[in-house]
Order: sequence, then C-alpha cells, then structure tokens
Amino acid sequence: MDKALLPDDFEKLKELILQQNRLLAEKDIAIADKEAVIADKSAVIEELSEQVRLLKALAFAKKSEMVKKPAKDEYQYSLFDEAEFVCELPSSESEPEIVQVPAHCRAKKGRKHISESIPREEIIHDIPAEEKICACGCELTRIGEVVSEKLDYVPAQIRVLRHIRPKYACKKCEGTESNGPAVKIAPMPPQLIRQGIVTPGLLAHILINKFCDGLPFYRQNRMFERLGIEISRSTMSNWTVLAAQRCGLLMELMYEHLRCGGIINLDETPVQVLKEPGRENTTKSYMWVACRSGTKPAILFHYAPSRAGKIAAEIVGNFKGILQTDGYAGYNALGGSEGIVHAGCLVHVRRKFMDVLKAGSKKKKGTASTVIDLIAKLYRLESRARKDVFSPEEILNMRTEKARPLLNKIHEIILKSFGSVPPTSLLGKALSYALGQWPRITVYLENPTLTPDNNIAENAIRPFAVGRKNWLFSGSPRGAEASATFYSLIESAKTNNLNPADYLCELFEKLPHAQCRAELEELMPWNIADNAEIK
Repeated sequence: MDKALLPDDFEKLKELILQQNRLLAEKDIAIADKEAVIADKSAVIEELSEQVRLLKALAFAKKSEMVKKPAKDEYQYSLFDEAEFVCELPSSESEPEIVQVPAHCRAKKGRKHISESIPREEIIHDIPAEEKICACGCELTRIGEVVSEKLDYVPAQIRVLRHIRPKYACKKCEGTESNGPAVKIAPMPPQLIRQGIVTPGLLAHILINKFCDGLPFYRQNRMFERLGIEISRSTMSNWTVLAAQRCGLLMELMYEHLRCGGIINLDETPVQVLKEPGRENTTKSYMWVACRSGTKPAILFHYAPSRAGKIAAEIVGNFKGILQTDGYAGYNALGGSEGIVHAGCLVHVRRKFMDVLKAGSKKKKGTASTVIDLIAKLYRLESRARKDVFSPEEILNMRTEKARPLLNKIHEIILKSFGSVPPTSLLGKALSYALGQWPRITVYLENPTLTPDNNIAENAIRPFAVGRKNWLFSGSPRGAEASATFYSLIESAKTNNLNPADYLCELFEKLPHAQCRAELEELMPWNIADNAEIK
C-alpha cells in the first residue's frame, strides 16, 4: 500500500490494519477450505481409480490369484481356490530351511499302460504258410510274439428292447369254469417311469451328459439324430422331472444324513429360473450346496428362489456341529444357533487382499502383500500335514505351535492398519472384512478335521457352475428342483469314488423294486460304494 494513502489519524490507521488482517484471515480460511475440498476430491478420485483398475484386472487380466515369485524360489503352494495356486512370498525374517530329500526311483517316461479293465480284441497278423518253411526244409517253430496295443472307439449304439409277454387262455372252457382271469399274462417288471420308453441305461446316459458333462438337451437331441433316433428336448425334460420325483425319498434320506452331525460346508450360487410364480424371468434364484465330509461324504444341492438366511436354516435343520461358510450375512443367524459352531473361510479373506494387488495401487501393496505372504505360510503348514499324514494330535500341535502365531501376526497387522486407511478403499474393505470374520477364521485351529477355508463347498458347486454356462437357465422351478436332485446324486456318487454313470444306471434299475426304508438306504451312494462292480 502506498504510504501517501495511509491516514494520519492513529485510530483510523488501527482500523485499517484490523480490516486488512480480517481480509487476510478470510483469505486463509478460503484457501484452507479449497485445500480440504481438493483433498476430498483426490481421495474420491483415488478410490474410483482403484475400482477401475480392479475392474480392468477382472475383465482383461489373468483370473489366477497366483502370486509371482523370483525364479530362484522353487516352492509353490496350493490354496485350493478355484484350481489356482498361491506362493509364499520371500520374507527377510525367514531362515533358509534344510530339507532332506530321500533317494528314490524315477519312473521311466513314456506311454502309460492301458488299464486291464478295458476289453481287448485280438487281431492276429501272421506270415503266409509258405514263409513258415525254412530254407533247409524244416517247418519254423513259433518262439514268441510281439504285441502292440492300440486304443479304439466303438460309436454309441441305440437299440430297442422288446419286452414280450406271452398270453395264455383255455380253449376248452374259454375261462367260464375258472375263478381266475380268462387270459393269463406275466406282469411287466416295475419301471422307473411308467408307460415310458426310456430304459435305466438311456436315462442315466442323458442325465450324465447334462449334469456331469454339461451337455444341454438340445445338443443331445442332435447327437441322437446322428444315431437315427428322434428324442425331443421336451421329452428329455419330462423324463428328468419324473425321475427326480421318483428319487424324492432318496433326497429325504440325504437331508437326514447331512444333519447327523460333524461338519457342514455351505455355499450358494445364482441361477436363472423361468416361469417362477410372481417373479420376472430375469430375477435371480439360487442353488445352494451343502457338503458333509468324513467316512460317508455327501453333497446336497438345494434350489430356492431366495438367498435369505431362512433358506440356509431350512437346509441345516436340526444339525448340531460345525458349520463352515464364507462371510455372507445370511449365515450370521445360524452361528448363534444352539449346538452350532460357525467357522469362517480364510480364502475369502485372502481374496479381498488380492483385489488390492490386482488394482495395482502401489501405495497400499505393502499391507496386502504381507498378509498374503503370511496366509501362504499357513497353507504351507497345512500342505505338509496332509503330505505327511499327520494324526489329529499332530495337527493340533502344529496349529498351536506354528499356525496360531502366524494368525496372531496377521491380526496385529490388520488392527494396526485399520485406523489409517479409508474404509471405502479396497484395502479398507479387506481389513474390515477380515476383522469381522476373525472369530470364525480361528475356529479351525481347535478342530483337526477342519480346513482353514470353505473350498470343499466351492469345489462341490463348480460342476453346477460349469454346466450353467452351457444350459444358461432352468425352464421352470420343477426343472430346477430336478437339477438339484441329480446334481446331489451324481456329485455324492463321485465323492464316494463311484462311477456316476454306472451308479445312476444301477439306481434306476433297483429303485422301482425298493419297498421299504432299508432298501432305499442300500441305494444311497455312501452305502453302495462297497459294490466293486460300479467303481
């Protein structure tokens, strides 16, 4: 300000100085407000950029959650997460470990031997008779043979089974003197689908094609046309629904078996179902899966139009034991039920931190990488326990001495980082999810039969997810319920080491003859598994 413009009066000069100070203070406040607004906008931009990077990674990058390691590190450990792997990251705190490698015999590389259970047909390639005479005049003697085995394929064949039942009558009295029927005929054996032309073998083939191999009915229709027979999609659909209804009692026994105690792994996946009463065709429905492991394993699929927690309660019923799930809120009420211990899934915790790495946010990689590193060490311990066939006591000791300290370290890192990270960021969400699930994550430490994750259910539901990509939707609620029935029977057969095609064929042949609960029990996969003929 020009000195010539300053007033000579002291009071006026003081008032001018105060006015200038107020203007400067207001300017500072305005600048501070702008800086705060800029900081808020920068935080929002960073969060949105993080989401964009994650979406790009999900859309265009590799789906594997494997963590890359230096080439010098030779170890790689499985997380059983969608057939993907996780590696232990290098840590400055870890000491080099000396591993004793026992001497072993390496198998010779080459073509694998063809199983002896496959039928053989011999084709003899002999030399002409005139060449079996030696130059000296003597007849050659056979001293051995050279055998070369070639794999052949016999195309599928459709045939018709004609059930012929002779009819008998008395020509003398023409039935007038008999108290019985005038014409006698043998009864038709009980059939799974009454008045239907389908046999157990054909029905089992159709259902295995769809529910085991993911072949929709319209593709099977074309396959049958190439064999010279017309079987429409609607006909195959009707057979499936009718056969599922006949298997209803088996499903009731499967629910009872599931609830007998022990451990249940529960999960769900969306499915589109048409013609649901009061709902749009585009509305999501859900296929739930419940797994029981142990000596008599079972996998049960349950269709429901809702993902509400009450559906999970219906499936679990009066179950008492350990329930292992992911962090979906619909399972929370079950954790408070009497007699149920709720266990969590460490893989889902890890997956949240993997999203941070996929988003490529350099500023936040440190915490996420450290947590994933420690989780990899936990799975390394579990892998060694399975490889060395630890006893239950050895598993508990290993988890107490080695796994618990690692989990405690992860918990400390999460608690330390939680307050300093924006809660809406990917890392903030990962930390919040981990803290919310932590009491359930540590449950596995106290039970040697538990695994750290819910991958038993995720692996069980994968065949359904693969099939869904092919047939896209179920045509009606009855069709979805039928799908649940046959996915349950097929996957339970597989987990009991049965050939599912042979199991369904035998089931369809014997089910019409089952008259009581005991006979039905014999047809369950875990009871029929000892039958070597269908293994």
